[in-house]
Amino acid sequence: MDIVIIGGGPAGRTAAIEASNIGENVILIEENKIGGTCLNEGCMVVCGLNEVSKFLVDSKNFKNLGIIDNIHKISFDKVISGVKNTIDKINHVLDFETRDAGAEIIMGQAELQNEKVIVEGKEFDYDKLIIATGARPLIPKIEGAEKAITYKDILNLTELPEELNIMGSGVISAEFANIFSTMGAKVNILCRNQFLKMLDEDIKKYLLKNLLTDVNIYENVRAEAINEDHISTDKGKMKGKTLFAVGMVPNSEIAVDIVNTDERGHIIVDNRMQTSHKSIYAAGDVAGRIGNTPISRAEGITAARNACGIYTKMDYSLIPYSINLYYDVAFIDFQKNDQSIEGHIPGSAGPGSFWRVLEGMTGITKIGVNEDRGLNKLFSVSPSSRTSMAYMSKLLREGQKIDDFDDFMEVHPSTDAIYKLMRFFARFG
Repeated sequence: MDIVIIGGGPAGRTAAIEASNIGENVILIEENKIGGTCLNEGCMVVCGLNEVSKFLVDSKNFKNLGIIDNIHKISFDKVISGVKNTIDKINHVLDFETRDAGAEIIMGQAELQNEKVIVEGKEFDYDKLIIATGARPLIPKIEGAEKAITYKDILNLTELPEELNIMGSGVISAEFANIFSTMGAKVNILCRNQFLKMLDEDIKKYLLKNLLTDVNIYENVRAEAINEDHISTDKGKMKGKTLFAVGMVPNSEIAVDIVNTDERGHIIVDNRMQTSHKSIYAAGDVAGRIGNTPISRAEGITAARNACGIYTKMDYSLIPYSINLYYDVAFIDFQKNDQSIEGHIPGSAGPGSFWRVLEGMTGITKIGVNEDRGLNKLFSVSPSSRTSMAYMSKLLREGQKIDDFDDFMEVHPSTDAIYKLMRFFARFG
């Protein structure tokens, strides 16, 4: 069977590897770089910059403790070039992995015409097609919007902005606000509504008090005009460059007349990732279910298996999330919030938090337990919460409840307080 996949990001590349491993003939088409937004402009950029940010925070703390003499300063252009070089190396690894699995990679811009994929004049027939073309930043209709930047422009910066206004209330705005503020920029976050509304109130208070300490956050703000060096809002003028982090637009134009799309342009799919066209599937941000790299990969696998005749359904329950700050802010989406008994405790001393004990900044974990002894709330802020949350999601999907954690054995030393709370509630009542 000939399977053509358009888009080499997390969804498309994973689909290509899955279909190749199943034994089908796979062509993966990518117009820019393998790895998509996650590797080249998004998640990995944040990871690279945030590691430097954490070092600067630790440097300041060690100076205050008298352990080192000076607070380190960074060379911003060297940071950017180092991130680029690292991403290039990862890009080569992903390219090799994809080809080694058996997929053929074609670089170029794809078009769809008459049941064929055309790349720079060359036609490719397919039995099944998977569209994984991702999404791009939403540019709001504001006077002077062309003078703002987005995450796509971060690696083109030649110097650290002295002042930065970030429009957006979600994860991206929080992560870049943390990075640039710890590097020395004066940062404002401007939210049309509530900042990080997906967080529990206690977790959000902890985050604002301890992790975004040098960031000014303004809620219920309306931007009126953007200039090179300031933004005008209904609450006044704020100096600095503007960065948009207000949402995404699906790159679905390639298929808009071929498959059904919703009012925002996302390709409509069922739980098998099949579109309104029986031979076409879609996965990742272009399908608009959940903007999350692991979800995109899972959707890519689901699309590939169904395209190859293996019936598979996507499961969107109990999805783990994280915000990449000095400590990971991780949580699970329970999709409903029944009444519960709640408890929270500080994080533990251990790798990544030992030197913050003296100031009481070791993180926080909060859980909620319902009347059936199941969890319906789980938030954790710690150096290890990102990893722990993934395994918690797996255990909860398999039906584990509080009582099943009575004899849980953790690795020591660990900064994760999740299991301490779980064991407490297992023995409670």
